[in-house]
Amino acid sequence: MIIRPSVLTFLHVRQTARKLSTHTTTTTTKHQPVITVIGGGNMAEALLGGLQTKQYKQLRYVEAIHERLQYMRKEYPGMTGLSADPKDQDEALQDANVVVLAVKPHQLREALPSIVHSPSLSKSSPPLFVSIVGGVTISQMIQWMALNNKDDSVGRLPPVVRCMPNTPAFLGEGAFGLYANASVNQDQRELTDQIMQAVAKKTLWVEKEALIDTVTGVSGSGPAYFFLLMEALQNAGMEAGLTKEASKTLTIQTCLGAARMAQQEGEDLASLRKKVTSPKGTTEAAIKTMEDNQVRKLMKDAVFAATQRARELSDELDIE
Repeated sequence: MIIRPSVLTFLHVRQTARKLSTHTTTTTTKHQPVITVIGGGNMAEALLGGLQTKQYKQLRYVEAIHERLQYMRKEYPGMTGLSADPKDQDEALQDANVVVLAVKPHQLREALPSIVHSPSLSKSSPPLFVSIVGGVTISQMIQWMALNNKDDSVGRLPPVVRCMPNTPAFLGEGAFGLYANASVNQDQRELTDQIMQAVAKKTLWVEKEALIDTVTGVSGSGPAYFFLLMEALQNAGMEAGLTKEASKTLTIQTCLGAARMAQQEGEDLASLRKKVTSPKGTTEAAIKTMEDNQVRKLMKDAVFAATQRARELSDELDIE
């Protein structure tokens, strides 16, 4: 899933960042890393705002669009915002410990060589690269870095983490999937967790990169599945006589309450469902209707379709 938030989402990110900045938080590390974000879009803004809330001080970003850069500079005066001009980019990368890649795939392909070979980066201790770019595999990133042959041994490849975020990150409620190549050490894994947990409630490491596509099918695209189910439940309530606002209110709170129960009860999801499904009751009648209409197969097909499409997007980048 490549995340393309709407204007309303953009405004919500802005409002949320402002609200978060009013809360006192604890500094997460004694010796803070220098973090440079390549890109200043909505997900980058959410991440930078979350890191600022967590009291990270050494934050920089590079944004190519002048109007967006001016907005970011106005909203986040405590950060260093620079243009995509080569000199500015080198300044943003000076002694960076972590470089977060947050641009579109075609922009990443163009930018990676100049980033990796920037004189501002340490050659003896290269930074950790963390990509939140949808559909781009680590092998594709390594290829686009245009490394010299002498750098191609596994031990010398740059440390790269691939991250699959989702849109609830805009509220600090994200669920992120993570995969690291062999050059990423344990300290860098822990640092990645700390950074991403500025906007994610849960981070999950997978052992095979292909599983990032599965993460895309479950949590990356998952919010839309729930929005569709909520939309359908709201519409059903309206057809059964409720007003639109009443049905929406009940739908949203029911969804939120069920999710909180699933988080706190400590039971598997099937057990929770059975606990609220009394024999010969109303819920049993509803569940039977859903099962008869193959709701499980429908959900499985949706997840597999999203997973397959994620793989196809990666493959398409190889033939462009």
